[in-house]
Amino acid sequence: LCMIQRIQSIFLLIAAASFGGLFMLPLAVSDKPTAQSLADKVYDVTDHIALLILALAGAILALVAIFLFKNRPLQLKLGYVVISMAILLPLAAFLLFTNQAPMMDSAVHVEDQAGVFLPGGAILFTALANYFIRKDDKLVKSMDRLR
Repeated sequence: LCMIQRIQSIFLLIAAASFGGLFMLPLAVSDKPTAQSLADKVYDVTDHIALLILALAGAILALVAIFLFKNRPLQLKLGYVVISMAILLPLAAFLLFTNQAPMMDSAVHVEDQAGVFLPGGAILFTALANYFIRKDDKLVKSMDRLR
């Protein structure tokens, strides 16, 4: 369990927290209630099942990757999957939102919120975790050569 305290575990935990933050911070807000996703004037991951699944899966996989420290290749692959989800989430949110734009009144003002930036944090911290996982893997392989 000493590997849980490694720096990559901290980065994966922060990446999971970034995904978790999407449940507390909205992606966008509007000044008036409008189409389906802005009926409550807030656009967040709970407004569409695809966004909800991407956010939940990203958080869960980042947490699972922390405990796979004995299997670094799998931990690295999970990191790439988490990065993919963090890229897909804002793309899906944008596409789903713009798909509803024709139904919205042109006088409605929509403003981005802090939740838009959380997937970027998840990408950054998962990439840092992957960097340190690869670094550990190289270290272990070099130690094996010395034996």
